[in-house]
Amino acid sequence: MNGVNGERVDDLVKMFNESTDKYKVVAVNKGNYDEVINGTIAAYRAKRPPHIVQIYERGFMTMLLSDAVVPVQELMDKSEVKIDWSDFIKPVAGFYSYKGKLAAMPFNSSSPILYYNKDQFQKAGFDKPAETWGEFEKQLYAIKKAGAAECGTALATDYHWSMIENYSAINDLPYATKSNGYDGLDTEFVYNKTLVVPQVARMKKWLDDGVLQIAGQGFSPEQLFTSGKCATYFASTAAHSGIERNAKIGWSATFMPWEEGKQPKNSTIGGAALWVIKGHKADEQQAIVAFFDFLAKPETQLWWHKATGYVPLTNKAYELAKAEGYYKQSPTREIAVLQLNRGTPTANSLGFHFGNFTQSMFAQREEVEAVFTGSKNAQQAMDDATKRGNEILRQYERLNKGKY
Repeated sequence: MNGVNGERVDDLVKMFNESTDKYKVVAVNKGNYDEVINGTIAAYRAKRPPHIVQIYERGFMTMLLSDAVVPVQELMDKSEVKIDWSDFIKPVAGFYSYKGKLAAMPFNSSSPILYYNKDQFQKAGFDKPAETWGEFEKQLYAIKKAGAAECGTALATDYHWSMIENYSAINDLPYATKSNGYDGLDTEFVYNKTLVVPQVARMKKWLDDGVLQIAGQGFSPEQLFTSGKCATYFASTAAHSGIERNAKIGWSATFMPWEEGKQPKNSTIGGAALWVIKGHKADEQQAIVAFFDFLAKPETQLWWHKATGYVPLTNKAYELAKAEGYYKQSPTREIAVLQLNRGTPTANSLGFHFGNFTQSMFAQREEVEAVFTGSKNAQQAMDDATKRGNEILRQYERLNKGKY
C-alpha cells in the first residue's frame, strides 16, 4: 500500500510497537499486490519468507492451496489468545474462510460505493443519485445536457470489481457455477449468460456518448472526480482518505445502484488479508499472535476504519463507532458497512473463490476494452472472456486436483 493508506499502515505498526517491549513489527513495502504475491512465492522457495504477507483478495485460492501458509485460525486457536471469530462481519469472514475456519486474517477490507458531486446533481435538478441503474443513467445524461459536468462518471482502473463483479453480486446474478467457486475447483464462469452483457454494452454506450470518461493524459480517475470534471465515481470506500484530502468540490456518497425489480443483495469485498507463512520458529509465531490480537481489538479496528475508510472488520468495532456517534459526523463512512451487511449472503453474493483469478480478470478486461474500441460487441466479448477464463480455471484445477 502506498499514498495515504500506506502512511496509515506505518502508523498502525508504530502503535503496536509502542504497546509492547517484547515484539517488534517491521513493515516493508514490496510494491503493488501483483508484485507482492509473486515476491512471496519467490521468497518462500528461497527459504527466506516474511512472517506475514498482505495479499489481495484475488490471491485467496493461490495462497490457500500453496502449502506455504499456516491457517490463521489454527494458529490463534493453539495459543492462549482467544479471538471471537463469530464477531467478524459475515461477508469478510466468509470470503477468507475454508471449511468454516479463517485461513487468513482480514486486514484492509473494502467495498465499492458511489461518490457523487452534490452541486452538479443539484444543478441538473436532482438531490442525489437514483437507486436503480436505469434511473441513474437518465441522471447522468441530464447532468451532461445541463452542462453541470463535462462527463457523468469517471471509469476507475479496477472497474471490473465494481461494474461487473459487484454488479453481479448485488443483483444476485451467478458469476460462475459451484457457488462462484466455493463448492469446487471445477467451477466455470457463466457471466456471459447474465445481465453482465447489457451492463458492458451500457458502459460502451456511455463512452460513445461522452457520459463516461476513461482516465488518461495525466489524470487519474479519482482526479477526474475530485477536480469536478466528472459528476460521479464508482470506487472503494477506502478512496475516502484520498477524496477528503484532494477534493475541491462538495461531494457525498451513496450505495451502488441495482437493476429495476431486483431486491439488492450484499456487495462483496475487495482489499487484502494477512497470511502467515510457514517456516518460522515458535517464539516468532507468538509475535504474530500478539500482532493479530492487537489488530482484532475493537479500538484498533475503529482507529483503522476512521484513518483509512476501510470497513471495521468486527461487529464490536462497528457498534463502538455507532456509540461514539461517528456516523452522524461522517455518514458516508457507514455506507460500505451497511451494503456489505445487507440481507443474507447468497451463493451469488458471498464472494469469489477462483484459482488464478488475476489472470482471468485480465482476460476479461482485455475483452471489455475490445468492446470499448468497437472491435467486438458485448456478447461476443463476454463469450470470449468466459471461454478464456474457463481455460485458466481448468489449468488451475489440473495443478491442484484433490487439494480443495
